[in-house]
This record gives sequence, C-alpha cells and structure tokens, in this order.
Amino acid sequence: MATSVRLDPATEARLDRLASETGRTKAFYLRELIEQGLDDLEDAYFGAATVERMRLGQERTYCLDEVVKELGLDTPDL
Repeated sequence: MATSVRLDPATEARLDRLASETGRTKAFYLRELIEQGLDDLEDAYFGAATVERMRLGQERTYCLDEVVKELGLDTPDL
C-alpha cells in the first residue's frame, strides 16, 4: 500500500544521508521505523485504554497469589 508522508527538511536530510551512506533506500528505513515504532505506539495507546478500563472497574485484575495458584506455581518442587 502506498502512503505518503511529509517530513520537515532537517528530518529528510538526515534520512537522505543515512540512505546515501549505507546504500539502502529511504523507503527501507521508513519501513523499519514504522515497524519498530508501531509496537511502542500500540503498547502506549492500548495500555492506556486498559488502565482506563481498570479504573472504571471494567477490566479484571489479579493479585499475585491468584496468578501463582492458577499457574500451579504454588506446588513444592519434587
């Protein structure tokens, strides 16, 4: 899917230099930035939404004792 993005001149110059000096395309680096940055954005925005649901009592939370018991981690090693 083709998408266009406007960059400020300083950012474009940095991207041009990086591409030129490494022999890769600007598109390569833009894809890398988006793929890596998207994980961070999802964590931030989806995490904030989850916290808000917890604040409103709409999201179930678990204490450590419940998790340990549910996962069977409370049994002694044999």
